[in-house]
Amino acid sequence: MMKQITKDWLEAASLDMESAEYLLPNERLTGQVAFHCQQTIEKSLKALIEEKGDRVPKIHSLSKLFDLCSAYLDSSPDETLIIALDSLYIESRYPGEFGLLPEGKPTQKQAQLFYDFANDVYSSVRHHLENKK
Repeated sequence: MMKQITKDWLEAASLDMESAEYLLPNERLTGQVAFHCQQTIEKSLKALIEEKGDRVPKIHSLSKLFDLCSAYLDSSPDETLIIALDSLYIESRYPGEFGLLPEGKPTQKQAQLFYDFANDVYSSVRHHLENKK
């Protein structure tokens, strides 16, 4: 049976995924979509780490989290998308910089790629945890 804290991480990831899906059609909100996609992946990976009994690190780097989870994942993640999502300026003190990539606001195409990637990671982690032996 899955730990309650793992379920809590997955529920938080699910809410971010739902938010990204809701915002995705609006071209003005691609930065917010990117942010919620990054959060979905981060929380999904932290759920996996928690369930495996490891200490969940207080980091936001998807690259580092994927490294910690590599033994539990069935496939290798897209490094290009990880680097892009890791480059988001999430901890900004200025509202205009929320969810920006180094080159500026994500395009609609980038937002869709981030959404698809986040959905794949979330679904894969959830499936792994629900079917663990």
